[in-house]
Formats: sequence, structure tokens, C-alpha cells
Amino acid sequence: MQDKMTDVALDKTDPAGSLPSTEKEPDDIIEENNQENPPATAAEGEGAAGGLYRYIKGDLFTSEIFKVEIQNLPKYIGFNDLKKFLNKHGVNPHKIKLFSKQMFAFVTFKNQEERDKAMKAVHGMQWKSKVLSVRLAKPKADPILKKRKQEEEAEGPLNIQIANAVTPLWNVPYEEQLKRKEKEVEGVLQKLTREIGNNNKAMLPWLFLQKEKYNKLCCPLEAIRPSPVQTEYRNKCEFVIGVGADGEDKTVGFRLGKYKGGSCAVVSPAETSHVSSEAKRVVQGFQQFIRTTPYAVYSPETYEGHWRQLTVRTSRIKQTMAIVFFNPQKLQEEEIEELKRNLRQYFTEGEGQESAITSLYFVRMGQRTSAGTEDLPCEHVTGEEWIHEELLGLKFRISPHSFFQTNTPAAEVLYSAVGEWAQLDQDSTVLDVCCGTGTIGISLAKVRRQNGIIIALFLSPMIDSNFKCTFSGLTNVEFHCGKAEDVFPTVLNAVVSPNVTAIVDPPRAGLHSKVILAIRRAEHLKRLIYVACNAKAAMNNFTDLCRAVSNRVRGAPFRPVRAMAVDLFPQTMHCETILLFERVDYSSETQTTET
Repeated sequence: MQDKMTDVALDKTDPAGSLPSTEKEPDDIIEENNQENPPATAAEGEGAAGGLYRYIKGDLFTSEIFKVEIQNLPKYIGFNDLKKFLNKHGVNPHKIKLFSKQMFAFVTFKNQEERDKAMKAVHGMQWKSKVLSVRLAKPKADPILKKRKQEEEAEGPLNIQIANAVTPLWNVPYEEQLKRKEKEVEGVLQKLTREIGNNNKAMLPWLFLQKEKYNKLCCPLEAIRPSPVQTEYRNKCEFVIGVGADGEDKTVGFRLGKYKGGSCAVVSPAETSHVSSEAKRVVQGFQQFIRTTPYAVYSPETYEGHWRQLTVRTSRIKQTMAIVFFNPQKLQEEEIEELKRNLRQYFTEGEGQESAITSLYFVRMGQRTSAGTEDLPCEHVTGEEWIHEELLGLKFRISPHSFFQTNTPAAEVLYSAVGEWAQLDQDSTVLDVCCGTGTIGISLAKVRRQNGIIIALFLSPMIDSNFKCTFSGLTNVEFHCGKAEDVFPTVLNAVVSPNVTAIVDPPRAGLHSKVILAIRRAEHLKRLIYVACNAKAAMNNFTDLCRAVSNRVRGAPFRPVRAMAVDLFPQTMHCETILLFERVDYSSETQTTET
């Protein structure tokens, strides 16, 4: 029998029921002759580490408070054996953790009465020639807080720790970074090659030839295009607010690790390489402001506090937008309005002037908000309502929730490559799906003057784009506001053009299945350029574009003919991937074969 632990909760009312306990630790046991309430004593005795046991003092029930250890169990018994034995003698455990080879188990109860009853009933009882002994045990330390404490004690300067957290390739030469990213994309193409072979047997002859030509890949992988800038390239950053790793409250910056992984310590972005100096200046000014206010930092653990997040957007023409996220809790409207007035005064007349903010917004982010912040209404506090950015000779107007690539110079490289691959002429129609502020479609319409149709995800970014198109005199662009999966199929069916090209640049999760199925059905759509910020996550989209015709998937399949990575995120492992898909023309291939 393997040496393992069985951890089974007998009902689902115990929030601590999932606490891990993979090995017996000496300090888990408290002798019977200790005082009556050992859990409280244990927590208090830990001093600064008392927070590791804080959960047992809250209002939520946890059976960890009423916990005993049963020792000297018979060999080779299982969880069900122990449960039946205890039930037989009138003992009703709440949770059992059985350590099979070490012949002991932790057992918890719903209250002290049941615990004490079990101790009297089981202690000294004989089971299979073994005399059982029972003693009190203290609760396990909260695993999240325990991990957090370990991370806080980790060695190394904070600037190195935060660099490793947010820019893990900061100490890797840039040429090596590019090689690693290209290798990642090569792995994606290898998987796509396998998926095509598994899901479309008719493509196997073509796939065999492609693999022979392109080193076992389904299409050629062109050399990765680097970012023109490798530092201070981010034009949008989201900063959390919390207790600093140095112990300073109301620190604005990045977490050393993910919150769900147990890390809450926040470090200033002052020494990070990817954040712009303009954004760092805003962070410093905002931090000074909130430290003068009586409002606490919001705690995801207790749901108390107010300050939640700061988002900073900057542009190459030296405009800066700050968006403050605040939980109003039960504050009166007068207090919130006064806070907004103080913010306005601080950044326009006070010390915050040095932050050079040109647009300031305030967002009320309520209790336990888990959805994306893009749906929350933004209250304009001061300055312009937008900031502007120039890209490929065009000026775009960016609102708080607008999507815009975070590395503008590299985005120009990306969109120029898309323009090259699109091979547009005077008869071309472009469908720009998931277009954010419409950067791809508008830039192509400006340069090529072809008919362009842009499909938007959100209404407010489209208002910005529509204004700029009118301002720039672009008359060959149409706007269709709404979710791509709702609008795209209708618009696609209405397009009459000999040369239709779709360009999709979806969020990380990829395109909605409705969009993919509409693309497959529209046989007049011959070419598709897919821009993926996470090519691995988009694999289902790639496969559905190429899979064989079925009852669910109608229309001739596509196949990849070109791929390339573009680095928009130096110092990290992320990059954008462009894939060009072309519709399979079976009739043309048949004629070629017969000839």
C-alpha cells in the first residue's frame, strides 16, 4: 500500500476543508494536558505568525478548531474502515485525514461537544489488537498565508524579485529572447500540423508535401520581427494597491506573485524596465495622494477598504490618462464627490501637477467585483476625455476602455506586416473583426483606399474611431457596432466583392465559435489573416478553420500558408503571432491533378 493521505470532508459546510496536509509536522500536535482551547493558544503563541491561524477566529465555521489525532491505528485500514469504526461507536466525524503507513489520523468535528465525546469514547479502545490513543491537535496554518510568509522571507533585492515577476526575461540578451519566442511559435505550428492531420484526412497529401518543404511544419515560419524598442514600451499599465513588500501601507505597483497563489506584497514599478517614465511619475504622485487620505486599501480577503487599482495610459505625443478604481463601500455620495474634488485639485493645482496627467477618470468598483473592469462606468474628473496616439501616420483617439496595442512602435511593425500579407487592390474588401479602436482596418483604408468594413466589439471605442475616420476624410469605412459573433455573420453574407479578406485580432480566448462557423460558410471569403496574442489558446480556432466538412462545420476548409511572430512584449515570453489562411479550392486542385 502506498504511503498516502486520504483527505475527505464528510459534508460541504467547512471552508477549511480543502486545507492541504501532506505530511505530519511536529508542531501539529498539542498534548492532552495543554489548556482546553489549544487552537487559540497556538495562534497567539505564534506572535507575528498569528495571521497564519487568523481564519479560525473569524465568524465562518471551520472544523479545524475541533480537531484531534487518533494514534496507534491498525495497519492496512482505509478511510471507510475508520469511518465505519467511529460511526459504530457513536462518533460522527466531520472530516478525516488518514495517514495510512504512519498509523495515525486527524479527525475534526462540528463542535466541542462532539469532539470531547469522541475523545472519551475512542481513547483506550482496542481495535484489531491495537489500543487507540487520542489527543488534541491544533489547526493547520492557512496555506495561502503560509506561502505568502515564505515568499516575504525570500532572499534577494526587491528590484530583482519584481523584475523576475513582471519581466522574467529581463536578464536574457534580446537576440536570445527572440529565438525563444520563435521556438514557441514553431511548437504551435507543430501542434497545428498534427491537428490538421487528425481532423481533415483529405488534406494529408498536401500536408505531407508541406512537411517535406518546411521542416515538418504545415507552412513556412518566417523570421520573427523584433520590437523597435525593448524598454519603457508599455503605453498601458494596471497597478494594484496594497501593502508594500517593505511594509509600507498604500503602496502602488505590481504584486510579486499572483494573489491566488498567496502573494499580496506590492513593489513599486520605479525600477522596472518595461514601464514608461511618464507612468512611473503618475504612480509616485498618486501614491503620495492616497497616503494623505483616511481611506484604507481594499482587501480581497475581508472585502473591506477602498483603494483598488490605478490604470495609466500614455502616448508618444506626451498625453497621459489616469483611471482610479475605488470601492465606495458605505460612503455617502458627498464624501465621494469631495474625494473626486481633492483628486482634481491635487493633480491640477497641487503636488500632483508634476505627474502631467491630461485626462483623469474615477471608477467605482464595488464589492467582490470579479468581472472585467471594461464594463464599469467611468466618471470623468478633469482634463480631456481622451488621449491621442499616432500610428502609421494616423491619429487615434483613445478612451478609458478602448483596446489599443500596448507597444505602439511594435504595433506599427505588426500592422505593416498584416498590410503586406493582405495583398489588397482597388477591388478588395477588408473585414476587420475584433478591431478595438479600428487601428488595422483604418490604417489599411488610409493607405490602400479600398472598401473597408470594420466590426467592433464595444460601442465606445467605435465612437472614437468613427470620429477620427470622419476627421481624416476616410469615406471607405463602415462601422457595425456590437459583438463580433452577433454582427459578423450578417455583414459577411451581405458583402459582394471579388476579393474579400478578413482580418481577425481577437482577445486571448480567441474567436467565438459563431464567427468561425460564419467564416467557414462564407465561401466567397478566400483569405483570412489571424493575429493571435496567445496562439496556444487560439488552437481550437485554427483547427476549426481547417477541419473537414461536417454537419456542424459547413463550407470548404482553410489551410495555413504563412506564419510569423512579432515581438510586442520584450523582456517577457509573450509575442503576437500572424497566420495567413487560404480557402482550399478542391475543384482547382482536381483540374491540376488531371492535367
